[in-house]
Amino acid sequence: MIIKEKELSKADGLLLDLGFSLRHLENSGRGFSFQKKEPLDMRYSSEGVTAAEVINSFREKELADLLWQYGEERFSRRIAKKIIQNRKQKLISTTTNLVEIIKQAVPVIYLRQRIHFATRTFLALRIFVNQELENLTHLLKNILDIVDSGGRVAIISFNSLEDRIVKNYFQELTRQNQSKLLVKKLICPSHEEEIINPRSRSAKLRAIQIV
Repeated sequence: MIIKEKELSKADGLLLDLGFSLRHLENSGRGFSFQKKEPLDMRYSSEGVTAAEVINSFREKELADLLWQYGEERFSRRIAKKIIQNRKQKLISTTTNLVEIIKQAVPVIYLRQRIHFATRTFLALRIFVNQELENLTHLLKNILDIVDSGGRVAIISFNSLEDRIVKNYFQELTRQNQSKLLVKKLICPSHEEEIINPRSRSAKLRAIQIV
């Protein structure tokens, strides 16, 4: 078989949706949702450590740092301390176990916020277990080897950590005259779209064109 040069060329464009599948959230049985009782796995595949292994083995400071770094959880220290206290009695193995521990750790007023009190802890564990930020950074570092000159790159992120990484890389490429910004201000879903599709409310789109 003869491989033509065209077949080895770079992509003309790239669209990345960093959201994770509803199948993982609702039907995987791996503990992505805090709204149902499932094992604390949170892996997209069968490789790597599980969320339960992290919860039951990390030191208190390591857990607190993880929850803050990957979930920006303001009560990370309190949650980490409560996790350590509870796992001395029994290993934490299910989503409902973890949700109850978080509930015990945070202030009562935190339980009444619009965002569920367990959201940031679950987010942090999922991102850490699947190395999501590291994988995103690796792709962005190689974007010029992936997309051809004139090609467009659009990335939809769903949390501030992802968006910050994308924003910084796009701005750096633009400063180096290797790209130009196609979107100077974030594109976010309209109020009408959020009503139709509530899961879109945290979506943020940024786009550049490779020079």
